[in-house]
Amino acid sequence: MDEAAAAAELEHLAAALAGADAAYHTEDAPVMDDASYDRLKARNAAIEARFPHLKRSDSPSDRVGAAASDGFAKVTHARRMMSLGNAFSDEDVADFTATIRRFLGLDAEAPLHVTAEPKIDGLSLSLRYEEGVLVSAATRGDGSVGENVTENARTIDDIPTRLTGAPQVLEVRGEVYMHHEDFAALNARQADVGGKTFANPRNAAAGSLRQLDPRVTASRPLRFFAYGWGELSEPLAGTQADALERLRALGFAINPLTRRCDDTDAMLAQYREIEAQRATLGYDIDGVVYKIDDLALQERLGFRSTTPRWAIAHKFPAELAWTRLEAIDIQVGRTGALSPVARLTPVTVGGVVVSNATLHNEDYIAGRDADGAPIRNGRDIRVGDWVQVYRAGDVIPKIADVDLDRRPGSAQPFVFPDICPECGSDAIREEGDAVRRCSGGLVCPAQAIEKLRHFVSRAAFDIEGLGAKQIEAFHADGWVREPADIFALKDRYGSGLQQLKNREGWGETSAANLFDAIEARRRIPLHRLIFALGLRHVGEVAAKDLAVHFGTWDALVSAADTARPAAERHLQADAARAAERRAAADEGRRAQPKRAADAVWAQEPPVPQPAREAWDDLVGIDGIGAVVAQSLVTSLAQAEERASIDRLVAGLEVEPAAAPDGTGSPIAGKTLVFTGNLETMTRAEAKARAEAMGAKVSGSVSAKTDLVIAGPGAGSKAAKAASLGVETLDEDGWRALIGEA
Repeated sequence: MDEAAAAAELEHLAAALAGADAAYHTEDAPVMDDASYDRLKARNAAIEARFPHLKRSDSPSDRVGAAASDGFAKVTHARRMMSLGNAFSDEDVADFTATIRRFLGLDAEAPLHVTAEPKIDGLSLSLRYEEGVLVSAATRGDGSVGENVTENARTIDDIPTRLTGAPQVLEVRGEVYMHHEDFAALNARQADVGGKTFANPRNAAAGSLRQLDPRVTASRPLRFFAYGWGELSEPLAGTQADALERLRALGFAINPLTRRCDDTDAMLAQYREIEAQRATLGYDIDGVVYKIDDLALQERLGFRSTTPRWAIAHKFPAELAWTRLEAIDIQVGRTGALSPVARLTPVTVGGVVVSNATLHNEDYIAGRDADGAPIRNGRDIRVGDWVQVYRAGDVIPKIADVDLDRRPGSAQPFVFPDICPECGSDAIREEGDAVRRCSGGLVCPAQAIEKLRHFVSRAAFDIEGLGAKQIEAFHADGWVREPADIFALKDRYGSGLQQLKNREGWGETSAANLFDAIEARRRIPLHRLIFALGLRHVGEVAAKDLAVHFGTWDALVSAADTARPAAERHLQADAARAAERRAAADEGRRAQPKRAADAVWAQEPPVPQPAREAWDDLVGIDGIGAVVAQSLVTSLAQAEERASIDRLVAGLEVEPAAAPDGTGSPIAGKTLVFTGNLETMTRAEAKARAEAMGAKVSGSVSAKTDLVIAGPGAGSKAAKAASLGVETLDEDGWRALIGEA
C-alpha cells in the first residue's frame, strides 16, 4: 500500500466508523455487528501505525467511550459510577486479597469475607428513589453525568416504581440486560416488520433503553439485576451480602449466583462454578466481580482515581489464536523509547482482527536480560515464527507462546538496533532500564512530533481544531517546533503574505476559529499543564498528585530546582547500588546495596539541607516516589527543555490546583508526617484519611511540617520533630483530633 491508497482508505474508514458510532450511540440502531466494527477499527489502527503522519484529525482511534445523546436530558450522579480494575488470572486474584490485607493491616489468618457475582454484559443504570418513589433513572455516561432515561426505566418489569420500607434516599445501581431467547425473538420481530436487527443482546438492551419513545422500550423484553448502590440516606446493612438481600426484599432482582466467600480458594471456586455455567445462563456475562463483604472495610479502603480498592472484576480467559510473525518493527515514542511491535498475518481473536502485537522490549524478544540470564515470561521470538496471540479485556494484543516445532530453519535471532531508526542518534539503554532510548532529544523528529501531539491531546491542552494531523503539518513546515509556538501562531501567521487562512485545507473562518480555540486554552488548570509536558513517568494521575500537593506552577518549579542536588546524589546512589549487586554476584557474596548507597549520600560535599528537604518532600507525596520525582527534576534541569517550558508558561495563565475538600477539618491545609507503627490503622489508611480531610502527607520532617503522628518505634523523624519544635501526637491523639477517638 502506498501513501495515496492509505490516505484514501483512512478517509473511508473514518466515515464508515463515524456513521456506525452515530447509528449506535445516537440513533440506537447499529448498522454493523461488533466484529465488523472491530475489524474496521483494527484496519484503521494498522494503517495509522504504518503511516502515522497520515493520521486524521477525526481519527476513529481518538474516539473513546459512549457520547451522551442530545435527545436526553443529563443527570449528574450524586456519587460517581466508578469502573472496576481487572484480574485475568488466579495470581491476580490472590494479589487483590493480599493488597487488601496489607492496606488494612490484616495478617494472613484474619477473616476477610468477599462476595462473588457474575459480571453482566449489559448497560449500567442508576435508579434514584426518594420517599420510596422512583424519581430518576440515569445511564452511566462518563461516570459523572449520564442520560435521563427515567420514563423508559419505568417500563421494565424488574424495576419497581414504588418501594416499601426503603431509606428516604436510595440509589440502586445495576445492569440492564436481555435474555438470549428474548433477543432472538426481538430480532425475528424486527426482521418481520422490516426493522433493523441488533448485533448482540448488549446492543439490543442499550438501544432499547435509550429510545426517545418509552413505548418502544416498553415493547422490548428488558431485565434488570441490582448489584450495588450510590447515595443513601441511611445504610442498607453492614455487609455487601446483607445489603443485596435487603434490595431483594425491596423487590429487586439479585443474581442467584452471588455467593459469600471466606477466602481466595472459595472465590476461585465460585469463579469456576460461574464459568462452567456461562453457556447455559441464558444471558451474557464476561467475568466475575469480587467485592469486600464488610461495608465498614469498604469505607476504609475507599477509592483510587477511577476504581474502588475494595472490588475487582475477574475476567474470563482471553481468547487465543495462532498466526505467523511477519516482521518486527521499531517505533520511537515521545520519550525516545524504542518499542518493538510484532507485525502479524491478520487473525481474528475474540471477535477482533489482530495484525499487531506488543513485544515489550528487547529482553522479552530474546528471552534473556542484558547479562544473559533467562527472564520470566521472556520468549526467543524470531521473524517467521508461528506465535500464539491473546487479548485480555481491552488491552493491547500480546504474544503468549511460540511453536518451536514450526520454526523455519532460516529464522535468525532478532538483533535489536542500537541506533534510532528515526534520526540515527545512539539508542542507549541505561543501567537497570529494560528500555532502550534515543539520545537525540528534540533533534529526533519522532520525539518532537509525538511530544507536540501529546501536548494537544484530549487530556492535555485539547485545542479544538488542532489535532495530530494539523500539528504534523505545522511541524513539517517549521511553523510549530515547540509548544510555545502554538500560542504565537496568530501573531506570526494571522496576517501578512504567509497566512494560515491561505494554507491548503484552511480558510478565513477555520483559521479564525483555530486562533480563538488557542486563545481559550491560554488559561489552563495546573494538572493539565503538567501532564501536557510529556515528562517521562508523569501520567494523568501523577500530574494531579503533583498539582494538588504544590498548588501552583511556581511552587512546583521552585521545589524541583531546590531538590536538584539531592536528585543528582540519588542517581549516584542508584548507580552504587547496582554496582554493588553486580560485584557481589561476581564474588559470590551477599550484596549490601543499602550500605553502598549510604556511602554515596555521606560523600563530601554534603547535600545542602534545603535540597534534601525538598527531595524528601517530593518523594514523600503519595503516588509519586523517587522514579517520578527524578524524572521531574531531571527534565526541568535540562537547559533546552527548561527554556522551552519557560517560554510556554510565560504565555499562559495557569490555574492553581484546588486543595482537597477539608471544609471544617482541623487538619485542612496542614502538612503531616506519619512515623512509627500505627496500631489501629495502617499507614496507607491513615494517609488516605488525612488527604481526604484536606491535609498534605509528607515522607520527611522539615520546618514546613505542621504535625507529626508518631507510633511505637518512631525514631529519627520523631527526634527531628522534637528538635524543630513540631507538634507531635500519638495515635490516640491523632484519632481524637480527626474525630475518630
